[in-house]
Amino acid sequence: QVRLVESGGKSVQAGDSLRLSCAASGQVYSMAWFRQAPEKEREFVAGISSSGAQTTYGGSVEGRFTISRDNAKNILALEMNDLKPEDTAVYYCAAKNSYAALTTIHLAETHDYWGQGTQVTVSS
Repeated sequence: QVRLVESGGKSVQAGDSLRLSCAASGQVYSMAWFRQAPEKEREFVAGISSSGAQTTYGGSVEGRFTISRDNAKNILALEMNDLKPEDTAVYYCAAKNSYAALTTIHLAETHDYWGQGTQVTVSS
């Protein structure tokens, strides 16, 4: 069983930047960030292939957020720029335990491991 631990969430002002990290305790394949705001469904934010060569983003964050990974350190990162109040949510790291096409990365039910989440609050 692989454990995922997120860090980096905090309260910021609109327009600020923030970097989230997710440390994996073992080998995983494709990884993703999801977020969930109060009283809303969990939303796909960004995904990255096992090698890091392919990435994909949810429409609301494309152009502002960048996902990356360091496989040598088993670290997943999310660089968030130009943050908006609507980005306020608990951000979750997710990972798969086997190879799968990136076309399914946005589906929460296809991920095998989840972190506990880290809170990001953006004030206007």
